[in-house]
Amino acid sequence: MPQRMQNFISFGQNTPERRDAEDRRRDFDEIYRRFDQGAASEQASRCSQCGVPFCQIHCPLHNNIPDWLKLTAEGRLEEAYEIAAATNNMPEICGRICPQDRLCEGNCVIEKGFDSVTIGSVESYITDTAWEQGWVRPPEPETDRDQSVGIVGGGPAGLAAAEELRKRGYRVDVYDRHDRMGGLLIYGIPNFKLDKELVTRRTEMLAAGGITFHTDFEIGRDAGLNDLRARHDAMLIATGVYKGRALAVPGAGLDNIVPALDYLIASNRKGLGDTVPDYESGKLNAAGKKVVVIGGGDTAMDCVRTAVRQGAESVKCLYRRDRANMPGSAREVARAEEEGVDFVWLSAPEAFLGDGAVSAVRTVRMHLSVADATGRQTPQVIADSHQNIDADLVILALGFDPEDVPTLFGEPELGVTRWGTLKVSYRDMMTNIDGVFAAGDIVRGASLVVWAIRDGRDAAAHMHRYLLERAEAPADLAEAS
Repeated sequence: MPQRMQNFISFGQNTPERRDAEDRRRDFDEIYRRFDQGAASEQASRCSQCGVPFCQIHCPLHNNIPDWLKLTAEGRLEEAYEIAAATNNMPEICGRICPQDRLCEGNCVIEKGFDSVTIGSVESYITDTAWEQGWVRPPEPETDRDQSVGIVGGGPAGLAAAEELRKRGYRVDVYDRHDRMGGLLIYGIPNFKLDKELVTRRTEMLAAGGITFHTDFEIGRDAGLNDLRARHDAMLIATGVYKGRALAVPGAGLDNIVPALDYLIASNRKGLGDTVPDYESGKLNAAGKKVVVIGGGDTAMDCVRTAVRQGAESVKCLYRRDRANMPGSAREVARAEEEGVDFVWLSAPEAFLGDGAVSAVRTVRMHLSVADATGRQTPQVIADSHQNIDADLVILALGFDPEDVPTLFGEPELGVTRWGTLKVSYRDMMTNIDGVFAAGDIVRGASLVVWAIRDGRDAAAHMHRYLLERAEAPADLAEAS
């Protein structure tokens, strides 16, 4: 039934039904059920329709959230979907994996005392309904252009840019070193947060719209960057960052100390039905093991919750700050605790112990001192506070750094920052090489999927302007450049 707006006093916050913790420990299925029309309409009607919508301001994509909440409350779901899809290439994915508690919902003006509107779940409901009703269609350009674009990286930034460029009529080829498109959406995020069928469905839709995907294609092995530049009128590098940060402490070379992404990729590949030798051998499988995950971000949460589902004997998360200063989603921490994860706050690894393979993590207690330049309190070691934590498997979730892209791509002139990310112009997202743009984590550093989508969309707009100028330039000038 259609609802009036500003019902935040009449109705409380409501989320879709969440599967029981004991039940969801046994499998990798998504943990939330779906809203039905009544629940989605009621929750959407709680929006206060702010004149200055903080939810929209704090969304990296600046989604028109109040508009599609109002349309949902009125039962006008196809229009709601069109509004949501106008600014977001993957609303059903963002609705599931965005840390709404830090973004839109966390900045809802009725958050204090009334609890925010459940924005993410309504967004998922709108788009899931759109897929079921056939409202989601492949990109259909009004006219096809002669120019082509090559995109290196089939993750969220690359896919968002590919769709936007295809809508504008360009021929688009996407190259990715994995055997499936989707990047971390496929291989880095566990199925209990994001069903892989949702990613596959979207990439198949893009292929139906005329985008050509090249899987198992590695730049530097199958072709160099200059080879691809010769094939295309413009290039976009959207490779993401995959190299896990190491921990320089004694014992770091022991067996069974593994990077988070290696562990998550093995688990996701197993779930997709692939043969994964390191999983079968037990190297990247937590079954029956005492697991310690080091780190406090969303990747660490993915690791601890994956280990629970693999049947670990125990799972501990070691973090050097306290709960209030944890960078990951508070909602994810709460779900992990429900599933039996033990958080060891204010504790840092000092060494790994073992004979050949790790058997324990030697830790030291921390306290939080004065804030540093970022505003976060600095962890300081408490003297004589050592403790050993038994561990058969240690997973390092300390963040990610970029690989050496200029060397990998055979293009030593490609400019990088002091952090190793690609250097681009803030005006147009172009690198120091003409016609080569970059977007997503390879520019920004490891960040959120929603930021990658935003960057991909922005890059597509800049590339479109660049290609228009090239097409309109006199032939001799275009060749000279």
